[in-house]
Amino acid sequence: MSKIDDLRRRIGDCRKCIDDPEKTPLPHEPRPVAILSRTAKVRIIGQAPGTRVHASGKPFTDPSGDRLREWMGVTEDQFYDASILSITPMGFCFPGLDAKGGDLPPRKECAELWQSDVTEAMPQVELVLLIGMYAQKYYLGKLASKTLTETVANWREILDIGSSPAYVPLPHPSWRNNAWIKKNPWFTSDLLPVLRKMIQEYM
Repeated sequence: MSKIDDLRRRIGDCRKCIDDPEKTPLPHEPRPVAILSRTAKVRIIGQAPGTRVHASGKPFTDPSGDRLREWMGVTEDQFYDASILSITPMGFCFPGLDAKGGDLPPRKECAELWQSDVTEAMPQVELVLLIGMYAQKYYLGKLASKTLTETVANWREILDIGSSPAYVPLPHPSWRNNAWIKKNPWFTSDLLPVLRKMIQEYM
């Protein structure tokens, strides 16, 4: 069994958030959702699966996924082609809902347990899309600003650093962010054309 196959198996079997949680156990059975790849040059790191993805077992099978694919300029077939794209959220399992019916944050123990192993197992990755503040703070460190808006607005500066892999910070593609997108037109006019051009280099 290859290293990445072994990692995929261990992630699929993980019960850390139930058997040895940092705080409150996961309120349901774990169902880790991630796509690992030996060849993908693009890696998407989001937050954690929502209710629809928890049910489907496939990342971004919801309206957020439709919008993300539009942002990237890729088809659904391209998006789910593991030879092209890897999808490894900060939390692999649906974290549950808060009192208001919104998704809870990604489980902290998940990132601590798996993110470094996933990064090490995919050294071929050249471009990483950091979706949301959790991924941005974890991977950008001091380059992440206090707010998501500031971090995403600094996308050129983050790219110009020339890190390997290159990082592109993005807001979450949830339709709840319609107001944010309208308030920040530079995201659509400036960032997205550059993102699509970069993505097409790996299609």
